[in-house]
Amino acid sequence: MADGEAFPMNGGDGTHSYSKNSQYQKLASDAVKETIQEAVIENLDTESMSSTVTIADLGCSVGPNTFLAVENLMEAVEAKRGSKNDLEFQVFFNDHSANDFNTLFASLPADRQYHAAGVPGSFHGRLFPRNSITLAHSSYSLQWLSKPPQGVANEGRIHNSGASEDVVRAYSDQYEKDLGVFMSARAEEIVRGGLLILVVPATPDGVSHSHLPIGVLLTYLGYALMELANEGVVDKCKIDGFNLPIYYPTQGELRRLIEKNGRFSIEKMELSYPFAQLTTEINAAPLIMQLRVTIEGLLTTYFGISVVEKVFSKMLAKTEEISMHFKAGHDQTQLLLALKRK
Repeated sequence: MADGEAFPMNGGDGTHSYSKNSQYQKLASDAVKETIQEAVIENLDTESMSSTVTIADLGCSVGPNTFLAVENLMEAVEAKRGSKNDLEFQVFFNDHSANDFNTLFASLPADRQYHAAGVPGSFHGRLFPRNSITLAHSSYSLQWLSKPPQGVANEGRIHNSGASEDVVRAYSDQYEKDLGVFMSARAEEIVRGGLLILVVPATPDGVSHSHLPIGVLLTYLGYALMELANEGVVDKCKIDGFNLPIYYPTQGELRRLIEKNGRFSIEKMELSYPFAQLTTEINAAPLIMQLRVTIEGLLTTYFGISVVEKVFSKMLAKTEEISMHFKAGHDQTQLLLALKRK
């Protein structure tokens, strides 16, 4: 993969599209919906705020979750302003330029109470003019690295789950660089007293990433690729040279990096368990599908579409086995952060 090369979620509205396979992301957003509203009402500085409120959703993908997120933020701002009804909202939907913005805009709510615009580009850098954003939001996007870790041998693995200390450190170092760039860029764009709301899939302090549902999925993805290598379908050297540019930080790690950056104060930092809302046990099959719609573009570019079909067929054949690992491991966790621009 070339540095900075983007592989967005699957577009369109077909069987393997993100828009049809993002139920768990919605579940994750729903788990913190009220907490986000409370954080905005308690911490957003509205004394010098103009009648135009600008909201940016960073890593919006193709919907529909992005629309629900910005509407939730709008409701919170309106509640904060109380009886004042002179507000106008400008919402910027951001993702890589290869994102399916056509599907995104075709599915915009007809009754929306905001002006909508698309902003293509990586959030690992500046996107907006200085002091132009009131509220920035990002949900389940900040786990993406700007590029895979460089210069590490990760034989037989495609991620840092269960990897050597050197590989884990390389992932952590790359995340620290990327988060620093992200935070500094947002500090330039967000007005003083404005908020940055982040929902980040994270690893609890003291818990191995390989014990989380996503860690289990990525481990089995690696197993499936190695099976294909043993069958002669994929060159093992090609697998050894592939590292997914995804990292799930710990709570303590995120706090340390945000405080090190120094441009935002942490107003709220809360760990939650989105799957706790489920009344049934976690079934691996829909999570395998969600993994596919998330990284299919990347895998197709690197291995080819025929390999991708075989990989996920092998994973689906082990749905019951993977589900059993979910039961034995830790619940998926996420961090909600409300950060205020100093």
